[in-house]
Amino acid sequence: MHSNFQYNQYFLQKQALALTGIVRVFNDAGQLMLYSRQKMFRLREDIRVFSDESMTQELLYIQARNILDFSAAYDVIDSTTQAKVGVLRRHGWRSMVRDEWDVLDANDQVLGVLWEDSKGRALLRRLLLGRLLPQDYDILFDGQRVADLRQKFHLFRYEMTMDFSEDISHRFDHRLGIAAGILLAIIEGRQHDYS
Repeated sequence: MHSNFQYNQYFLQKQALALTGIVRVFNDAGQLMLYSRQKMFRLREDIRVFSDESMTQELLYIQARNILDFSAAYDVIDSTTQAKVGVLRRHGWRSMVRDEWDVLDANDQVLGVLWEDSKGRALLRRLLLGRLLPQDYDILFDGQRVADLRQKFHLFRYEMTMDFSEDISHRFDHRLGIAAGILLAIIEGRQHDYS
């Protein structure tokens, strides 16, 4: 695994006013670790993740399995080995009230769940406050939190902290967690009217 995926804490920032989803991921020291630019005019999501803005070294790609699938599944592939890291599968109808995703391994077996903090806050967010109430996501394996993805309030762009430090037994692949953060920034951010 590339060394850029071996940190416990990251800060994600989605560029405002871009035609496509442009995401930068920094380590806790503020160094750029990953750069992602969503491909334009694709019938299904195709997100490439690079080591830097020169886009010479692709590290991951995230691709939707189907076109316009309400309960979409996204394969996360390590570009350097072409091995599937895992899958992130969105729960369509359940995500109408509270965002909920399955986290699957490379063999499509469920590892855990990624979900929004609470139904009450999710409803308040959707019905009244929108982006004024930032989202907080937990990734749980067997009921134990292995990652905390927390959106930060910013009026004009999508920002998120990603913390994997609670996963002391190293059960969760950071590549899959970072892919989840990027998907949330691009897909959920788009639903909440971010540029």
